[in-house]
Amino acid sequence: MCTAATYKTKDFYFGRTLDYEFSYGDEVTITPRNYPFHFLEMGEMKRHYAIIGMACVMEDYPLYYDAVNEKGLGIAGLNFVGNAVYRKREDGKDNVAQFELIPWLLGGCATVKEARKLLGRLNITNIPFSDKLPVAQLHWILADKEECIVIESVAEGVEIYENPVGVLTNNPPFSMQMLALSNHMSLSVKSPANNFAPGLTLEPYSRGMGAIGLPGDLSSQSRFVRAAFTKMNSCSGESEAESVSQFFHILSSVDQQRGCCVLDDGKYEVTLYTSCCNADKGIYYYTAYNNHQITGVDMHREDLEGKALVRYPAIEEEQIRMQN
Repeated sequence: MCTAATYKTKDFYFGRTLDYEFSYGDEVTITPRNYPFHFLEMGEMKRHYAIIGMACVMEDYPLYYDAVNEKGLGIAGLNFVGNAVYRKREDGKDNVAQFELIPWLLGGCATVKEARKLLGRLNITNIPFSDKLPVAQLHWILADKEECIVIESVAEGVEIYENPVGVLTNNPPFSMQMLALSNHMSLSVKSPANNFAPGLTLEPYSRGMGAIGLPGDLSSQSRFVRAAFTKMNSCSGESEAESVSQFFHILSSVDQQRGCCVLDDGKYEVTLYTSCCNADKGIYYYTAYNNHQITGVDMHREDLEGKALVRYPAIEEEQIRMQN
């Protein structure tokens, strides 16, 4: 279970939480322009836009959870179990395996507008990365500073949705997530008006009562409503520190704490990491469950003309700064 969001001040920010019971080995991974991508059906991409994001690297291949390219286009894949449908190869289509979608889009597209042209021919295939790694059931949020869309491969085909709130969680399909917002139209950041009954005097007894009814549970639908309300009412200064701090505060509204979501095998789902990427500057920030200190990796401090992946294992130990 995960939550992704966009945010814009002076710069454009993109990130997500990754909620799961174990890690595959998260690494901030930079794919330079000359690292060759060998697609199963779409040939070789020898040169492409540089990419930075969080990935599990297997067989020297970056399996990105979320990433941004050097042009400021960002994408994140979120669990979509039970609804995602992938297909066999189809003639006349761009046949892209599920694990290839992020590099295929970020490698060749600078904007959502450019990506739309590719998505019109897209067929996401059901070929796994390896026999040891089953095909992940995902849907994706794709965004730049101008627009945001959701990509879902379902029984009816590949569906593309406009995303006016810049937030995505897991199930149900995005159209139903948006519909749920109508149940919460009365929420407000201001003190509520008394509409209970004519002639009955009622007064707020606390700050924040305009948001009574905002879902607080960990279900994906509730997290969508909570993150959308928080993000769309959020404000901050435009400096990098203020913007990044505010973005992490937005996603902290949907944090999952160990012990609050127990699975059938006795394990717990937690927020393994939270990311925030300044898509304009190519700086990827993250925190981990046991490390609340914000860590940053700047893609432009690396050789983006290289051919080899640049990998930074996530720092997961808590960093405590003593003041005395």
